This record gives sequence, C-alpha cells and structure tokens, in this order.
Amino acid sequence: MANHRKTFTHIYEEHINKIFRFIFLKIGAEDTTKDLCSEVFVRTWDTINKGTVIKNPQAFLYKVAKNLVAEHYRKNSKIKMVSLDNCKEINDPNSDIEKKALLRSDLNTVQKALCNIKQDYQDVVILHYLDELSISEIAEVLEKSNGAVRVMLHRGLKSLRNKLS
Repeated sequence: MANHRKTFTHIYEEHINKIFRFIFLKIGAEDTTKDLCSEVFVRTWDTINKGTVIKNPQAFLYKVAKNLVAEHYRKNSKIKMVSLDNCKEINDPNSDIEKKALLRSDLNTVQKALCNIKQDYQDVVILHYLDELSISEIAEVLEKSNGAVRVMLHRGLKSLRNKLS
C-alpha cells in the first residue's frame, strides 16, 4: 500500500499541471476542469491501488483525460472552446494595452479556428504544440502509429490554416 502511494504521488506531481492544462484548453471553465482533473487522478489511484502496473503514466493520464472530456461534452452537448484566460501575455498588467488587444484578437481568432477543426486534429495540435509531447508520446496516448500521428498533425495544421484564411 505504501508503495502504491509513492507511485501515485510521483505520477501526480509529475503530470498534474500538464493534465490540468490539457483539460482546461478543451473545457475553458476552471471549476469543471478541476473536477475532471480530480477524476483523472481518482481513476489513476484506483488503477494503481488494484495492483495494475501503469507502464506509461503520461499516456494513461492523457487517455483518461481525453475520455472524460469527451464524456463531459456528450452529457452537456456544449460547444467546445479553448480558453485563453490563462495566457500570460494577455493578463500581464505591465503589458502595453494596444499589444494586449491585438494579441487577444489574434488568439481569439486561433481559438475559434481550433474549435472548428476535427477533434483528433485538435488533440494532436494541443498535445504537440502546447503540451510539447513528441510524436511518439502522442502516438502512445492516441494508440496510433508515429506515421499516423505525423499525418494527423500535418492535416490538423493544414485544416487550422484553412480556417484562419
């Protein structure tokens, strides 16, 4: 039991911020994000506590988070929005007001475009460019080949560019 706690604590401390950000970008509401993030780690604890060895904790956590987000939207049937509330440049009180306004406008445009591409493309773009996961890490999370992830990333960026033009 003590070993399970140690394993869980290590996984939690190493991944909590990334999982929170991933969910927050998909949900956009802090309270709901906290609830779903907690559920990710409750399910992780349950899995570890049963004696199941999690070979790749990062992949496991992202899969659980992705499934919980999908379940949340199925239940609530809401439009998916990527939130910009935590953007440092926009919320920095020392930033130039004109610069902040232009940045917010640009980010809102990207946000809307990102929400209008296929869910798989959204996931790949967020995991790669925001969470900085490698192609092979994303492949493990999505249970796809490296080649398939590269194609999805390429198509996702192309789709995003099309929405932005």
